[in-house]
Amino acid sequence: MVGVAADRLDRQKVALYCDWICAGLSLLFILSLIIQWIPLTFALLFLRSAVRNFFSPAESAIIQGILTPEDYTTAAGLNQMVSSLFMLFGSGLGIFCYWHFGIRGAILIDVLGFIISGFLIKSCRLSKEVRLPNGHHSLKDLNFSFVLSDFKVGIFYILKNKLLASLICGFIVFGIINGAFSVMQVFILKYKLEPSHYEEYSIVLGIVFGAGVLAGSVMASMLAQKMKLYKMLVLGLLLSGIATAWGAVVPSTMLYLISSGAVALSLPMINVAIGGWMPRIVDPKMMGRVQGWVNPLMMMSQSVTLLLIAGFYPKHITVESLFWLVGSCLFFVGIFYSIILPRFMKKNAPLQAGVHA
Repeated sequence: MVGVAADRLDRQKVALYCDWICAGLSLLFILSLIIQWIPLTFALLFLRSAVRNFFSPAESAIIQGILTPEDYTTAAGLNQMVSSLFMLFGSGLGIFCYWHFGIRGAILIDVLGFIISGFLIKSCRLSKEVRLPNGHHSLKDLNFSFVLSDFKVGIFYILKNKLLASLICGFIVFGIINGAFSVMQVFILKYKLEPSHYEEYSIVLGIVFGAGVLAGSVMASMLAQKMKLYKMLVLGLLLSGIATAWGAVVPSTMLYLISSGAVALSLPMINVAIGGWMPRIVDPKMMGRVQGWVNPLMMMSQSVTLLLIAGFYPKHITVESLFWLVGSCLFFVGIFYSIILPRFMKKNAPLQAGVHA
């Protein structure tokens, strides 16, 4: 549904209303806290999460439309740098707001952020080709049969483009990696390296990881000007896979922090490569439906991974085995891409991406 909305409705309005609806739901969230009605609180959290899913496909499609192909990689690098800054300082800012303004004040700041974002999006002057590449449609047009038909079109579009399909399949693996990474770093600190002080070292790890991603974002943006994007993608996968597997065997906290820093330096190469590549190989009229597949696939594989970890850890699997699993996934996906991507690019010369040295 989110991809169809981004392709059939006004993309600027989709992004704008996502922000403003989330602002309104956040205000209602404060009301639910005041009256202490837990079912309403969870319902509002669910609704806000659902509404927010409409933003990313519309945003990606707008960015694709307003930039030239030469700018895609630069934009991906800047986006990665901004994300790394939030990774580095976001939790600290959130804690600061909570301590000084309370839970309601923190939510009001969240509301203000959504409102400002909406006005910034509204202030953009976008051409009709960017906002409505498939012509004008209204909400009444998006009935069940129409959405189902467009949904099928999106599937067949991805399957017919082997290069695109291989990248989309990679997102399933990335979901597995995200799911494991969300717990295994705390697990190895708590159950192996620092059982008595894992909370403090978790903060240090967050700082190291955020700083590594920030430095890696700068490095990835520079590498993107020197090598083809598919080579940078493969390099990032191989290096991050090796560094992750190394984390399973390190005997000390300091060496583990170094291995995590190495992973953080490598991951932006993957994100910048994919972020700069996808807009080049996807038809602007299909960008919403393609992006609409990415998050659900990643979230599905991430949720399944967390479910399996909850069911099998620690009785059947160890924390070290999680690192070996994630490291192996990254490494073998890198090997897989190094074999198939050059072949697909030769068969689809117009779809080649990357900046030649």
